Order: sequence, then C-alpha cells, then structure tokens
Amino acid sequence: MSLTVRGYAALSAQQPLGLFRFDRRSLRDTDVAIDILYCGVCHSDLHNARNDWGNAVYPMVPGHEIIGRVVEVGSAVTRFRQGDAVGVGCMVNSCGGCASCAKGQEQYCDNQATYTYNAIDPQDGRMTYGGYSERVVVSQDFVLRIAEGLDLAGAAPLLCAGITTWSPLRHWHVGAGSRVAVVGLGGLGHMAIKLAKALGAEVTLFTRSAGKEADARRLGADHIVLSADAAQMQASAGRFDLIIDTVPYVHDVNPYIPTLATDGTLVLVGYLGPLEPMLNTAPLVMQRKAVAGSLIGGIRETQEMLDFCAQQGISADIEVIRMQDINTAFERMLRSDVKYRFVIDMASLKGIQ
Repeated sequence: MSLTVRGYAALSAQQPLGLFRFDRRSLRDTDVAIDILYCGVCHSDLHNARNDWGNAVYPMVPGHEIIGRVVEVGSAVTRFRQGDAVGVGCMVNSCGGCASCAKGQEQYCDNQATYTYNAIDPQDGRMTYGGYSERVVVSQDFVLRIAEGLDLAGAAPLLCAGITTWSPLRHWHVGAGSRVAVVGLGGLGHMAIKLAKALGAEVTLFTRSAGKEADARRLGADHIVLSADAAQMQASAGRFDLIIDTVPYVHDVNPYIPTLATDGTLVLVGYLGPLEPMLNTAPLVMQRKAVAGSLIGGIRETQEMLDFCAQQGISADIEVIRMQDINTAFERMLRSDVKYRFVIDMASLKGIQ
C-alpha cells in the first residue's frame, strides 16, 4: 500500500518551491523505507528546479543527498534493518547487467542510471521524487550504510559533493607523494581539499580571491595560488599530477594546463558543456597531459568513501536550514553565500501545514 508524504516541490521553472503531497510506492521485496532526517542542497537541485538543463519534469521534488533511518524493509532485504542510519545519493537504480554496472560503476550505466529525482522508474513508469520530503523508498542495492560516529547532517553532502571529488582521486590513484590542485573553493572544492589531504597528497588551491587563503588552509590546503597572478602561475609550472576543476560555469581551463606535470590530468567535475575558449592541445600532446571528466561514483565506491570519512572524521562544512527556507537558500547559493553546503533539517517539515 502506497504512503502519502509531504515534501517541497517545484511546480514550474518560474515558481518558488512549496509544499507538495505525493505518494511513495509500497515496498517491493528488496526495498528499504527511510524516514529522512537531513537532505543536502546541491547546485544541481537549483539547476533542475529552474530547468537550466532543459529536461525538467514538473512537479519536481529535488534532493539527492539523503540521510535518514530505516523504518521498514521488504521481505527479501538482507543488508539493512529497522533503525539503521543510511544514506541515498544521486541514483536509485541501474540496469545491473551492462559492462559498467558489472564493474560497480552504475553512474555510467550503458542503459542510463535512474536518478533519485526527475527520472522515470523503469519498473513502474512513475517519476522519482527526491529527498526534500519526509520519506523515501529505495532498493537496498542503492542504499548506503552510515557508520557510527559520522555526523549525520554533515554526512549528507558526502553523497554528492563528497563522492564527486572522491571518485577522481581514487581513479587517478592519489596517495602519499601525490601533488593535487583544486580549482574553486565551494561545495565540491572544500571536499576535494579535505579528501585529497586525508589520502596523503600535497594539496594546492587555485583561487581568484586572496581572501580564501585562511579557510583553505583550515580545510587542509598546503599552498594557495592566485590564478590571476601570472608570476604565481608560472611558479607552479609542471607541478601537479591531478587538478580537480570544480568550477560550475563556463571558464578557460588553458591557464591550468601548464601547471600539470607530464602525464598529469585536469579533471572537470563541476561543469557540463562546451569549453570556451577552445582548448589548446599542444601542451597535451607534447607532454602527454590530459583533460578529462568524472561523474559522481558507483555504489561500492560511495560506500568506500563514507567508511573512509568515518575513519578520518571527515564531514562537510554545512549550514543547517529549515525546509521553508529553501528558496532563500537557492538565492544565497547563486551568490556563493554559504560555507560550504546547505543541509535541510527535515524535522522542520512537521510544522508546515
């Protein structure tokens, strides 16, 4: 039997988010029902709600950084039980049979992963609704375990910002002795610094603002380079094994390429779209440098990241807000007025009629 829950939804690209009642599906045999405690606010929530990417379906309940507790399990569930602290990230299903899924890289599913919201559930044809709500029902295969001691509110952004930066760090084998640079100090950038430092890397922040130095060092950066300072950029030539570029808008990546070491890679995790101006391939060819992209991470990799964060005492720097403040939070996020991630306390929904 389905359950009617409350959440906040966008009804169109022009309207603010507001209270919305909708049905969650009844449990399938392998499903877990989760009461949502916290949900992180991601830039992609704003982009989707406002149809910036042109694929929005309304009504839309955003939210893919979900932390909660299990309240019910299906008859075939073996991995979770009532009371467990759990998380749900950007995906709630995939085909399970393609080469990518077989490698634990569901985010690259050849048949398209099913996203936590604004997607169609292939099993019943219904739209998926996200974590700006009281409860979610998800297959146990896409539920993550949250270890004891990990701050629950601070863990929410790990399910997107955390895994988005962890996945390239692991793919490019970052560890002791690695030299990593991060472009941009925001929701993604601050997690990239924390995780790279915890993995043993020497970490540098590229920034346009000198005022971010103290915070970057607090987060774990060893060096700060002002990207608008030609002398500082020249001094960084040939230095980095990996650059994680977290900037979420069109920008010129060419100035960063000379700072890569031979065989180094600049990986884009914040921006989807054409690069402008055109990428100069000469330094790529002459020193076997690369520009790449990376998308979140698979379920196995996400669990690895969560366990690592629990062991290292890492969580996101957050500002907790009420559900009814989400529209103000969206506007503040556009102004970069948050250090470094908003997280909604879903208990605030109880007082909304």
